Amino acid sequence: MDAGRRNLPQLLGEARRWFEEGLLAALEAGRTEPVSMTQLQLFAVLDEDGTTVSELARRMGVTRQTAHQAAHGLVAAGLLEQAPHPGSARQKLIRRTAAGRRAHEEATALLDDLERRLAARIGQASVLALREILAKPWGSPTDDAEGPGL
Repeated sequence: MDAGRRNLPQLLGEARRWFEEGLLAALEAGRTEPVSMTQLQLFAVLDEDGTTVSELARRMGVTRQTAHQAAHGLVAAGLLEQAPHPGSARQKLIRRTAAGRRAHEEATALLDDLERRLAARIGQASVLALREILAKPWGSPTDDAEGPGL
């Protein structure tokens, strides 16, 4: 293997960072309230009806404490709120406020714009192919079953 060749996880990470950096830059240009990369990730994995901090941490691949700190900052900014969990008196759900829903809609529109800009650079067909490939079910990485061409 070529020592200078980037592997697929590196390429996927760089692609994700491209979108995150573009989104952060656009948000900073239009807002006074700064948002961290961790807070962006939390917002992206939050369910519409709310999500527990433990589940947010699992989805983000961070510690519960990191997810809690990110959520707390967004609660303080008025973008998220804590609500009672219907199935557990001990847990709280983190969910968007009205301002948080507006911010989420704004971020979605900005990401759509970034996707259009990417299509202008690499071609619409490439973006559609990339989207289609990434949307396919990958299964568990520990499955022994070999797919086509393996």
